[in-house]
Amino acid sequence: MTLSRRKTLALIGGGTILAATGAAGFAVTRTPEAALRPWTQAGQYADPRMRALSYAILAPNPHNRQPWLVDLRRDGEVTLRVDTNRLLPHTDPFNRQIVIGLGCFLELMVMAAGQDGYGVTLDLFPDGADPDGLDQRRVAVARFAAGAGSPDPLFEHVMARRSLKEPFDTTRTVTPATLATVLDAAHGTTVGGSVAEDDIARFRALSHGALRIEIETPHTYKESVDLFRIGHREVNANPDGIDFSGPMFEAMALTGMFSREAALDQSSLAFQGGLDAVFANTDTAMGHLWQVTAGNSRADQIAAGRDWLRLNLAATGAGLGLQPLSQALQEYPEMATLYADIHAALAPDGGTVQMFARIGYGPEMGQSPRWPLDAKIVNA
Repeated sequence: MTLSRRKTLALIGGGTILAATGAAGFAVTRTPEAALRPWTQAGQYADPRMRALSYAILAPNPHNRQPWLVDLRRDGEVTLRVDTNRLLPHTDPFNRQIVIGLGCFLELMVMAAGQDGYGVTLDLFPDGADPDGLDQRRVAVARFAAGAGSPDPLFEHVMARRSLKEPFDTTRTVTPATLATVLDAAHGTTVGGSVAEDDIARFRALSHGALRIEIETPHTYKESVDLFRIGHREVNANPDGIDFSGPMFEAMALTGMFSREAALDQSSLAFQGGLDAVFANTDTAMGHLWQVTAGNSRADQIAAGRDWLRLNLAATGAGLGLQPLSQALQEYPEMATLYADIHAALAPDGGTVQMFARIGYGPEMGQSPRWPLDAKIVNA
């Protein structure tokens, strides 16, 4: 029987400490409250730009790197740049996924501004863009105009949106009508999906294989492990990267059974338990969806991000769990065969598959840690 990540860890080593400390008290004291505070602060600003940005920082982004920096020194404008210290050079060598995350940020900012009646026009990459990497040049200049915007119905799902990183319920099928409702949310990219049994089996196998390659390739796997935040203190100190907070992970860390070193040790229980957990996710997909753009310019990637945010919110509104499975889309040599396979399957006439995800029904998830908005504002 395949166990969820949390159940696996509970069996491996958490039980003893929880019994000794009292499960309820231990759990309460292990919540990274500071890292979750931006969720309660969203919308609590007088300046309409700050109010919109306070929602935008909750957008999905690769490895939760939160790579955005904003400049508010010009009245009525937001200038967006990328934090080049938050790139993923091994799994995202051309920064394509990072730009998609920036597109998610921009779309959520635009939607939040619309709730207050502000329209936002975006001037993308006004200083030009390098297709091979990101630098300090402006990603976008956003200009706010009072009275020019209107609410988007998808916005009501912002606070409930999650990337669901637990196994799905394989007894609950996703109907073609539900999938179609989600896909209808996209505005600027070509989207597709399938809940057919043959496709589910095929894409489960492909995503399982791609994930195995990422984990078995030392430099790509270590890039993820280096971003592990284990326990509430680490998460509060650095509320980005991959969150391993909560009582079970704290218990594992206290017993020495879970650490970055253990995660890299392929003979350790932490490594084996981690493999079981991530494969339980890929192998319980109850459908898949994807995005394709005709080109692969930086503007195309921003468009993909904007629609990815919309697809996330639409999935939330439909009661679906959604998790990106971007491994097969990554542009490093070890992934080349599966990269070609997924493009042959999903973009046979050409184009770039920008995002690929599994969908299904699963448990409720907690909020992801975030840096506070003030930490993302630059003044020089």
